[in-house]
Amino acid sequence: MTAEPALATDPVDVAPPTPQELRRAMSSFASGVTVITGTHDEEAVGFACQAFASVSLEPPLVLFCADHNGRTWPRIRESGHFCVNVLSEEQTDICGRFGSSKGKKYDGLEWDSSRWGTPALRDVLLRVHCEVYDVHVAGDHDVVIGRVLELETVTAQRPMIFYRGQFGIDQDEPPAQSHNGPPLWGWGDHWG
Repeated sequence: MTAEPALATDPVDVAPPTPQELRRAMSSFASGVTVITGTHDEEAVGFACQAFASVSLEPPLVLFCADHNGRTWPRIRESGHFCVNVLSEEQTDICGRFGSSKGKKYDGLEWDSSRWGTPALRDVLLRVHCEVYDVHVAGDHDVVIGRVLELETVTAQRPMIFYRGQFGIDQDEPPAQSHNGPPLWGWGDHWG
């Protein structure tokens, strides 16, 4: 026999989570880290992105989410093509470079140009070359659906994992929260 769950309060009285509460809770979901690259007016652009997933096998579709306030996603959207570069655990420097809103992303970085003119980062696990298939507005982000044009497996290393505000899942406890807000790039910068 199962009992009906008792509701402590009327669901109408429950406040939705604040952005900080949602970030903290969602940090318990470990995710891989990618860099979405593209071009704008023949300039290489890109941003770090955790929100990436496979959508469909036929047709081959993937998705990523990008902040409306980001500087890079609107520029990539205009070109119609992008490359998803899946990072290995050794590429924290690349992650930091593309996860920050400051600095020149490609200064001193060796990379190649794909057949679609998008930057292809070196030594990543995987490159997923796509064209923009559809874009859906969802709150303060765009959900970008990409039609996969080509897949390139580059290396067979361990993936970069972001979990509880840190890289890797081999940690004993979550990081202490500072008075200036949560740690690392994933919490403060606007991606995209």
